[in-house]
This record gives sequence, C-alpha cells and structure tokens, in this order.
Amino acid sequence: MKWFGRKAAGREVSRAGLMRGGWGTGEWPRSYDAQVRDAYLNNPVAQRAVRLVVEGVGSAPLTASDPALLALVRARSGGQMLIETVAAQLLLHGNAYVQLLTDPAGALVELFALRPERVTVEADAQGWPVAHRYAVGGGQPLRLAVDGPDGRPQVIHLKSFHPADDHYGLGCLGAAAGAVAIHNAATRWNKALLDNAARPSGALVFDPGDGAAMSPEQFDRLRAEMEAAFQGAANAGRPMLLEGGLRWQAMSLTPADMDFVGLKAAAAREIALAFGVPPMLIGLPGDNAYANYREANKALWRQAILPVAERILGGISEGVAAWFPGGAIALDLNQVPALAEDRERMWARVNAAGFLSDDEKRAMLGV
Repeated sequence: MKWFGRKAAGREVSRAGLMRGGWGTGEWPRSYDAQVRDAYLNNPVAQRAVRLVVEGVGSAPLTASDPALLALVRARSGGQMLIETVAAQLLLHGNAYVQLLTDPAGALVELFALRPERVTVEADAQGWPVAHRYAVGGGQPLRLAVDGPDGRPQVIHLKSFHPADDHYGLGCLGAAAGAVAIHNAATRWNKALLDNAARPSGALVFDPGDGAAMSPEQFDRLRAEMEAAFQGAANAGRPMLLEGGLRWQAMSLTPADMDFVGLKAAAAREIALAFGVPPMLIGLPGDNAYANYREANKALWRQAILPVAERILGGISEGVAAWFPGGAIALDLNQVPALAEDRERMWARVNAAGFLSDDEKRAMLGV
C-alpha cells in the first residue's frame, strides 16, 4: 500500500522530534525553542522583520459577509490578538492551530491560537490527519478532532508549504538560523573588542637578561593582575607598569579582520530576506533595490503581508463554515494605505473601459 503519511495507524507524527537536534561548536541551533530565543528574542533584525509582517497583517482592514464572524475574529481570546498571533506562528514555526470553542448549545463563541510546538498530528492508516493532540507540560494531551462528534472541526490547522512533510508546514526560522548565528556572533565579537579598547590585548614578553624562565607563581600573579586592572571598558587606555624583564608587544587586527560591520550587514540582509522584508524597511544601508521607501513598503505588502493574511483568513473562513455557511472574511484592499496608489490606477483603467457595464466594473474591482 502506498502511504500518504509517514507513520502507522495509532501513532502520532511528532514535529518536535524532527526539529530536535544538537548544537555543537560551529553550528547553529536546530530546535525550535533555541531558534526562537536566538532569532526573535535576541536578534533585533529578525524580531523587527517578523513584527513588520505580523503587525501589518494584524492592522489590515477586514471585511466579512457576517458581522458576527468579523467580531469573532477581532475579539481578544485569553489576551491574545488572534490574527497577529497566528501570523507570527506561521512565520516562525510554519504551523498555526486555532482551537474552535463552543458553548453547550454548540454555537461557536471563541477562537484561540494554540502554541504550535505543543501540537502533534494524529493520522489514520492512510496518513490522513484525524486529530491534533495539544500537550502542556507533563499533563494528559488534549485531543482535538478534525471532525468532532457533531461533524464539526475542533481545530483549524494552518500551515506553510513544506516540500518534505505531509503533516507540518515549514517556517522561516530554519532558513534564517545561519544568518542569525553570524549576526549574533559578530555582535558578541564587536562587544568583546569594545571591552578591550577595540583591539586585541597584545602580548607581554618576558625577556630577562640572564635567561631565567618565569616561575608558575609569577605567571599566575601577572595574569591575575592583568585581568583585574586592565581588562574591560572601564580600564581602556590605562597605563601599564611593567616589572624588570617584561616588555609590551602590541598586536592588531588587519582591516579585513576588522570588517565585522560588513559581515553583520550581509547577515542582516539574509535575515530580512528569509522573512520576506525589504532590507530598506529595517534601516540596512546600501540597499538600492527600491527607488524609495514607498516602493519598498508596497513590496512588503504585496510579497509578504498579503500572502500571509490571505492564507490565514481563507483557512479560518473554511474552518468556521459549519457555523457560518457561505460566510467569508477577507482583506479590504480598498482601505490599505500602502496599496492606495495601485487601486486608484486600477479604478481609473476600469472606469475608462466604456465597453464594460457598471456591474462588470464592480465585479472586476471587487465591490
């Protein structure tokens, strides 16, 4: 039998196990938790890139065929803003899970985004997903059926495309991990250089006239005095008093070794590229791909924000169809400031087409 999934019946397909990996010297973190800490929590470029997309999706004007559906999507659930939370999870993890909460009468009353790293997919013998298990800590996992007892779904699974996985999507963190590691390492290196007066510390050369060697006790005392009195930014430029037989041999890095500014800029551009954000919008120098800031902002909306928003809103509309038959929620492109110029040109072209009826013009413009 040809299998659609990657497992036998009754077993779970765990994304956490696939993403878990070592982090040795010269490598970057492979697990999702470590990548989130390094990228989103500790890297300003990655965090700003994610925020630009997420906040754009969350602030986009929405329109819905049913006001109740629009209110449900905009409502805060557990303090979270649904659209922003789901957008961030899709960018970082590649998967987002929206739990559908109902009242005793079966009416849909709340939408809540679950932490994606806590969710595993349960598939049938053919590999088709039948449920999702949500585990917090060591407690009993909550089983959310794709088709509940009443035939309605209990969870909506939104995912990005993954060419090598049937059940889980692919986020941007893995692709950005290498650039994030380089950017963070360059930041730490530059900080260490500043702590040491922006140059290597040099070397103390012991050159007694009689050829005697320095004793271990003298060496340890000298090293302790150097660390206590001359290390750190507060001691930069402090004069050094040398004992007999000691001379200072200055050392320096070459200009190529000191070019960590260029290294950080290249890594920052790769990070922005991984999240689909034009580098100009993050303040990176040397980006001439766009004529001006307005064009870069338009590219952000066209290439990053709109695709994510349409995937989220389309998935939610499909998931709640059992409660809102024929209901749909979408972006109101006519109210997006970044796209106003394009919409005006489209309105002018359609309005000038005299061979079209008013109804055909409205259909083309989506009004």
